[in-house]
Amino acid sequence: MKKASFPTPEDAEGAFYEAIERGDIEAMMEVWSDDEEIVCVHPGGPRLSGVEQVRESWEQMLKSGQQFKVQLTEQVVVQGMMFSVHSLQENFLVQGETRPRAAVLATNVYQRGAAGWRMVLHHASPAQQVTGARVDSPDKSLLH
Repeated sequence: MKKASFPTPEDAEGAFYEAIERGDIEAMMEVWSDDEEIVCVHPGGPRLSGVEQVRESWEQMLKSGQQFKVQLTEQVVVQGMMFSVHSLQENFLVQGETRPRAAVLATNVYQRGAAGWRMVLHHASPAQQVTGARVDSPDKSLLH
């Protein structure tokens, strides 16, 4: 049974990134829905579904001992009564390193339930490198 209540999707998102920064798996899983239909895709990784797979993936990441500071930029939010979709750029700085890691593009989806807002999807991928004032041309053979 979840103890934390997130009255807004922004509250849930704040708790999600705070859990990453603290390396706190219990706080991380408080943000996620208990439904087995939850989905998580880490940059370059496979599609993970269900509470067990999602938890295991975050445990692996958070137990590395690295301390992260995450700055969120380029946020776009589309919100309805029951769902909120957040598209953003995650900028990670690892403690002890002087330069930020490569940026990550993320989509976070939150669902409103009886106990407030919970994450149901986190999909992250490496941000495309920008050369000069234009984005590199996409591969025309890709379907999307």
